[in-house]
Amino acid sequence: MRILVLSDSHSDVYSLRTAIKNHTSAEVVVFLGDGEKDLYEVSDLLAGKHVIAVKGNCDFYSSFEENIVQTIEGKKIFITHGYLENVKFGDDRLIYKGQSLDSDIILYGHTHVPVSKYIDGVYVFNPGSIRDGNYGFIDITEKGVICVNAKL
Repeated sequence: MRILVLSDSHSDVYSLRTAIKNHTSAEVVVFLGDGEKDLYEVSDLLAGKHVIAVKGNCDFYSSFEENIVQTIEGKKIFITHGYLENVKFGDDRLIYKGQSLDSDIILYGHTHVPVSKYIDGVYVFNPGSIRDGNYGFIDITEKGVICVNAKL
């Protein structure tokens, strides 16, 4: 199963749309905040997909949750924008919170910097900012998890 991971569009609907079009086979689309209005602009491309979205610090008056824990293909995923975990000052709080939730994968945005690492049995992944052309995808297969940072 492919999960398309997007974050921080900040009004760049064109790049958001392009990334989604590049991964039409993705069954799940995760949006990590800071562009809630943009997500509505591309809703035509999201029909039939499972969409998970969280609130970013720039999504004022958002109806989205700030954090979500979702199990997909047997993998428990902690999904957050990252501002509540102060990720711009390091990822220790983020990782601690994800581990305390028994997460297999931690997804976050906010920093605009792509990250893909494996720490103590947990995948920690940030797609970077789609506004800068950065996004990511995760393939969950029988053989394991593959996290890939990509560029438009």
